[in-house]
Amino acid sequence: MPGTTFAPFGLRPAYKEGGTPASLVVELTILSTYATNILMYGPVKIGTDGTLQAAAPGDAFVGAFMGVQYTDPTQQRRIVSNKWIAGTVATEIVAWYTRDPYITYEIQADDVVTQAQIGGQADLTAESGSTTTGLSNVALDASTIVQTGEFKQVRLIGFAHEIDDVVEAADNLFPTIQVQISDHQYVAGRNAF
Repeated sequence: MPGTTFAPFGLRPAYKEGGTPASLVVELTILSTYATNILMYGPVKIGTDGTLQAAAPGDAFVGAFMGVQYTDPTQQRRIVSNKWIAGTVATEIVAWYTRDPYITYEIQADDVVTQAQIGGQADLTAESGSTTTGLSNVALDASTIVQTGEFKQVRLIGFAHEIDDVVEAADNLFPTIQVQISDHQYVAGRNAF
């Protein structure tokens, strides 16, 4: 619950002008035995090998992880999951993610965010969500918010106006923020991943 409790949930697609994020989910592969967890709503990037990978704080990225399907060679069956567990051995891997640079996401901030900071940019926190539920706990790193100068991962669009958020107050602790990716891998001006 935002406002008084820090319970981050990753980059949850909220809307896109003229369309819904659900229609914007696309496919790519993950390398078998890829050694990093990727969790639902966690930020993902295209690696230099052309596969989907977890994005770290400060990385350019393409969107949010939405799930994966693969064949488990031990069980000889298809697995559909909202998480990729580090080191998974699999074949026929199909991962789903959002990639449209104009999707607006909702994300919880890890500290106070004021109305004056809307329009600024910020980085995200490191991924360390639950491999049991498969859900990301990435948050907006409020300590990295800048209004000018530096280029950060996301642009703050506005407040999501959750029940406990008081956006006019100076003590708006752990608000849910609407953001767009500002350091998107597919936007003009970037010539390589």
